[in-house]
Amino acid sequence: MALVSQGGATYRVRSEITPGHRGVFGLVNNVEASRVKESCVSFSSLSCYSTKGSRRGYRAIVAASPPTDDAVIAAEPLTKEDLVGYLASGCKPREKWRIGTEHEKFGFEIGTLRPMKYEQIAELLNSIAERFDWEKIMEDNNIIGLKQGKQSISLEPGGQFELSGAPLETLHQTCAEVNSHLYQVKAVAEEMGIGFLGIGFQPKWGIKDIPVMPKGRYEIMKNYMPKVGSLGLDMMFRTCTVQVNLDFSSEADMIRKFRAGLALQPIATALFANSPFTEGKPNGYLSMRSQIWTDTDNNRTGMLPFVFDDSFGFEQYVDYALDVPMYFVYRKKKYIDCTGMSFRDFLVGKLPCLPGELPTLNDWENHLTTIFPEVRLKRYLEMRGADGGPWRRLCALPAFWVGLLYDEVSLQNALDLTADWTSEERQMLRNKVPKTGLKTPFRDGLLRHVAQDILKLAKDGLERRGFKESGFLNAVAEVVRTGVTPAEKLLEMYHGKWGQSVDPVFEELLY
Repeated sequence: MALVSQGGATYRVRSEITPGHRGVFGLVNNVEASRVKESCVSFSSLSCYSTKGSRRGYRAIVAASPPTDDAVIAAEPLTKEDLVGYLASGCKPREKWRIGTEHEKFGFEIGTLRPMKYEQIAELLNSIAERFDWEKIMEDNNIIGLKQGKQSISLEPGGQFELSGAPLETLHQTCAEVNSHLYQVKAVAEEMGIGFLGIGFQPKWGIKDIPVMPKGRYEIMKNYMPKVGSLGLDMMFRTCTVQVNLDFSSEADMIRKFRAGLALQPIATALFANSPFTEGKPNGYLSMRSQIWTDTDNNRTGMLPFVFDDSFGFEQYVDYALDVPMYFVYRKKKYIDCTGMSFRDFLVGKLPCLPGELPTLNDWENHLTTIFPEVRLKRYLEMRGADGGPWRRLCALPAFWVGLLYDEVSLQNALDLTADWTSEERQMLRNKVPKTGLKTPFRDGLLRHVAQDILKLAKDGLERRGFKESGFLNAVAEVVRTGVTPAEKLLEMYHGKWGQSVDPVFEELLY
């Protein structure tokens, strides 16, 4: 066991090797040792990592340090097997599955409807911290977020205010967390003349009107995005989403949930489509947020057809991630620009921006956060296809996916329903849904007809869970029944009682 230091704290780097087992790094902060111990899983018993022709069980604890901390200097070089083991370390028995919800919203001055400036955001964060006992997160003497237990508040590039919720057991707890967060934010924001808008794309203001948050990683991304797509800056500064993070028990369970999530992601995009305006006018889409991802950076976005290959598993996702160009490396509290460079080169000390230096699990964790497919694998799965919206729909999104993916019967039924969908059909839905929503033609009918079946599976799955959670789907049940998305309702008001002005949307979708 080797001791290394990080920012004054001592960490133990443990490599446990037993016959037939390759050790994986475990980075365990003394303060968090008990928490990490609780999440330790014997992967061999869960079949959590296997590849064709070989089997390796991983028993070591794997816990990368938080993305904002300096990286630990590893006692030995990381290998590709370590990176696979890091993903496999997410496997949990069913009784430890949790629900993690993240949602973003636009802050604006109620008097002018203009986006919040960073100075206002800093005041808001400081006041929430002091009034409600949150710990401040700083970068270069700027407050950039808050942390309280397993919850955190962070800032997206254009000041979008994001709550990353704690891992919770039921949707009732999730919705209570959302309500508590909105209460705290509103209690301070209303005194400042600030409101928050629940929508998927900034409806009124151009990129030039959006403040840039003082975070090093965003400066690197801002400079890189125009080189790889035409809409990357729009993604950074003018979109908001809601997503849910869900657990898996084994590699096989991960694969099944990943495939169901990808196939059905366009249905979630349609159900939650809520971004029809750009700079004061209809933009021709129901989910402009979703459309933007189609020309942000095709090296790191999309429907990942390889997930449906027979050979897919943790190792194949690692191979994919290794080939996604890097953004940055974090060292000595600074982000180092490594845009376009290869993590494969980093593994062997040949990264041009840090010649001779080897990566840590923290670097790998950071890199995984810069990949943006419709479903993303970390040590859990992220469902990423939905627009931000008003608070009732913030509870409906996790309800939709929990009902489908956390109930074995509904998951299998969803897989059966989508089993014969071709890669071309899945891609067609991804391409067309941002524009036509539930009215997208599919086979002999409309996507709405598939959505009706899928919503029934989600409802049945929630009812079988036994927590009386199916009511959280009411917010989208009418969307499926009528085929009219939230965006289409906004467009109807825009062309009707709003007199072709988007200004009323700030009141309509005010939190």
